[in-house]
Amino acid sequence: MKLYERLAQDLSSLIRSGALAPGDRVPSVREISRERHVSVATVLHAYELLLEQGYIETRPRSGYYVAGAWREALRRAHALPQITRPAMRSTRIDVSELIFEVLESLSDRAVVPFGSAFPSPLLFPLKKLAASLSHSARGMDPWATLDDLPAGTEELRRQIARRYLRAGAYVSPDEIIITNGALEALNLSLQALTRPGDLVAIESPAFYGCLQAVEALGLKAIEIPTHPAAGIDLASLATVLTRHPVKACWLMTTFQNPLGASMSDAARQDLVRLLDKHDVPLIEDDVYAELYFQRRPKSTKEFDRRGMVLNCGSFSKSLAPGYRIGWVAAGRFAQRVARRKMMSSLSASIPAQRALALYLRQGGYDRHLAAVRRALAAQKTALISALHAHLPPEARLTQPEGGYFLWVELPRPVVAIDLHRAALEHGFSVAPGPIFSARRQYENCLRLNYGHAWSAQAERAVRSLSALIRTARGSHSAAASSTSG
Repeated sequence: MKLYERLAQDLSSLIRSGALAPGDRVPSVREISRERHVSVATVLHAYELLLEQGYIETRPRSGYYVAGAWREALRRAHALPQITRPAMRSTRIDVSELIFEVLESLSDRAVVPFGSAFPSPLLFPLKKLAASLSHSARGMDPWATLDDLPAGTEELRRQIARRYLRAGAYVSPDEIIITNGALEALNLSLQALTRPGDLVAIESPAFYGCLQAVEALGLKAIEIPTHPAAGIDLASLATVLTRHPVKACWLMTTFQNPLGASMSDAARQDLVRLLDKHDVPLIEDDVYAELYFQRRPKSTKEFDRRGMVLNCGSFSKSLAPGYRIGWVAAGRFAQRVARRKMMSSLSASIPAQRALALYLRQGGYDRHLAAVRRALAAQKTALISALHAHLPPEARLTQPEGGYFLWVELPRPVVAIDLHRAALEHGFSVAPGPIFSARRQYENCLRLNYGHAWSAQAERAVRSLSALIRTARGSHSAAASSTSG
């Protein structure tokens, strides 16, 4: 984050907290320059950003003041999206081409990355990790490249087991298999539990990686209604488990992608009991668990008494993007998953594993996580404030308590795929709703990423998004009038 952006963020926090109320005079440029030991140009740049975000306003020959309109914009908060209502019928999935089309268009670094699946790499301690990687590589026993296959380095598995213990769950290092990122962990788990033609219960909307995995293995999916704040609807899941031969559930119980939803501790316990009753294992995508803003939800593994939860995690979202180190705590299925690992990629990078183990052992991970959580929480607030200020009042959006995604339900007849293509022409990206559905539903929905530093460009992108929505609605109204005439 640039210096002027950090200054703007600090001042906007004072305004949101009420320390500076609407109508209050903001300290002068020279005052802030002296107090913060920054240049006048830096302060002016920060004030320009605050002006664009609507936090402050100028008065001729008088200076800067807290804008009276910003609080009103927050009061005009948009409602939550409604609980999803998929058909709850088994279906074969055919969405990969659509997903690839969208993902290939999101790689341009020049665009504002609201459609990205990744947080900013600037959030992570890459220099410290590089030092750990160098140190661990120099001191590595040559035999370690063989001894640590395929389950992974013993020290890293111990460090991960300690993280589980801090979250309230006892997980033996022996049930942890290190993988090439969480997606491999999830895919190996699915392979270990199913055969082609089997039925898997998933959320709706669901992470597109889940849809692609189900499609690639020749499985069928049954989509379960999902609440935008509370997660999967357990009553609907119970009905499905009673009526259909579900072989596994693939769920994201914490800061779900794309909704940002998170199940309560009580609901997690009820989920485990329900699946135990039907003897159905849970593949849990838990990659955002460390990115909570206030309180970490309990780990679903805490309630797992039979080893039926295969909890999949990763360091890619919280510490080390690009290292591609994930894991699965596979419970009673650990041997099956380990054999699948040996048959596929054999091992994740041994030097990367040892570097992460060294970093975790030396401490500092929790301090790093605290800083990341603060940054993500502030960026979420900035994005939601901008959306409240600019989106039409009929729009609905989620209010995540962690992670870096939120979900926007737009008024019809806005078409998300068309909006995605138009957004790229205007210098920003969005992730359209149909790539998160086995049946290409959610035509009027978007996933937005707030994992990158807030900026003037991001503010302009939200305004452009609003303008594109108005244009789409206007075009439809004009076409309808022409048809009726």
